[in-house]
Amino acid sequence: MKKGSIHDECLYLELSHCSEDRIFPLHTSIVFFLMSYCDTTPLKVFLVPNKDAADCPLWQKRVPANIPVALLSEQELPPVVRICRLPAVVERDGNFCRAGLAVVLRHIIQRTYDIDSSRKDVLELLGFKKTCLKACAEVSLGDRQEQILKALPLLCRWYQRVQEVPGVKKTIVRCDIQLLNLPAPVPSSGMLFPISVENKDKKMETMDPYFRGGPRPTMTKLEENGISARFIPHPCSSSQDWSNLPVAANPIEGMLSPERALRKQQQLDNIISIVTKLAKPGDTIVDFCSGGGHLGIVLAHTLSSCQVILVENKEESLERAKDRCDSLGLQNIWFLQANLDYFTGSFEIGVALHACGVATDMVIDHCIMAQAAFVVCPCCYGFMQNTVKYTFPRSQRFKSVLSYKEHMVLCRFADQTAVQLPAERRLIGKNCMGLVDLDRALEAEDHGYTVYVTSMEPDSCSPKNNLIVGTREQLNAST
Repeated sequence: MKKGSIHDECLYLELSHCSEDRIFPLHTSIVFFLMSYCDTTPLKVFLVPNKDAADCPLWQKRVPANIPVALLSEQELPPVVRICRLPAVVERDGNFCRAGLAVVLRHIIQRTYDIDSSRKDVLELLGFKKTCLKACAEVSLGDRQEQILKALPLLCRWYQRVQEVPGVKKTIVRCDIQLLNLPAPVPSSGMLFPISVENKDKKMETMDPYFRGGPRPTMTKLEENGISARFIPHPCSSSQDWSNLPVAANPIEGMLSPERALRKQQQLDNIISIVTKLAKPGDTIVDFCSGGGHLGIVLAHTLSSCQVILVENKEESLERAKDRCDSLGLQNIWFLQANLDYFTGSFEIGVALHACGVATDMVIDHCIMAQAAFVVCPCCYGFMQNTVKYTFPRSQRFKSVLSYKEHMVLCRFADQTAVQLPAERRLIGKNCMGLVDLDRALEAEDHGYTVYVTSMEPDSCSPKNNLIVGTREQLNAST
């Protein structure tokens, strides 16, 4: 996506909890601090008051003097901004939105540097290798509570170091910010994470080609309680005529090898055939963890009467998708660079192709909250683990039989499906995949869904070839 002029983007910030002591929510104050420090005002800024702050005049005294700001009601927000939590940046009259504090802060820093490449000081705010704020997600290992505690010294050191960046303290005074008194950081040697016994066990298990002490006891325990993996035949066998689709709608446009492009086409065929059966004119379809948009772009092109939204945290991938859609002239697609939690819009169908680890569970939960149908292909089962928001097993049925550790055994061995592995090993991996996804399906059924697990065809299109499909009863009645 090409960079435009310095005023071609608009920034929307929340105004709430207005009182003498607290004028802005914390995320708005942080954005104001960064913009005041950058002192280039590369964006047009709007404050969006909620009901509690609609008549509050105090904000005018607290906005940094070097930042022009205008008020805007929630009803006046661009449609693409209404589907996400603030803060958010959107191209003026555009369909590309960046939402969430981390994403917005990184974008402001990048835009400042684009305008003036001498401002190396703003890049210093991002820390080592400019990675700060780049991968803040529920699925990251950092969300494990014990690791958060261990990582606190790193945050303390960053917090102290960033205060020494030239101009930061002056901006702190200008924005009337009070610094926290954090404990002194421990030496770096204290930050080394010990190798856990669980990780050692995992390594020993995966090295054993015959799975001695591996998933069999857990699988047997489930079978003794009447639980086994269940797959139904794929309900739709239709495929796209890829030769007649525009090049920009073809996965080969994403710089894939011919072999990978063919497998990607087969994966897309499996999902699109199901979504096409579910979708009605006017529906909104959300492609979660969309990457470069292989799935969402074909859906937008094929289902022109539906609105498609790509949600992806990686900027480079979403920009490639935007370029492809611009060349196709698609008018029914929006782009949201954000973590899943920042998407708040309503929709009828949620899809995800190879959503890694806990991301699959996040997608399904988003669909359940929206009472939307879902077609999800999981991936990276070995990355699954308890987080602040998600615990495993998911369903009451599995919880009554398995412990967390036993469920993690299934997750680890569900990743043992690569084509180069022995056939017996792949079969056990496939069964473990089926059991993990059955747990997910049962959890959705607890929320009133009709759910089935099937395999993408042909099996060779991906080692991770499960599809979890869920619909509400009222959706079934209307189709």
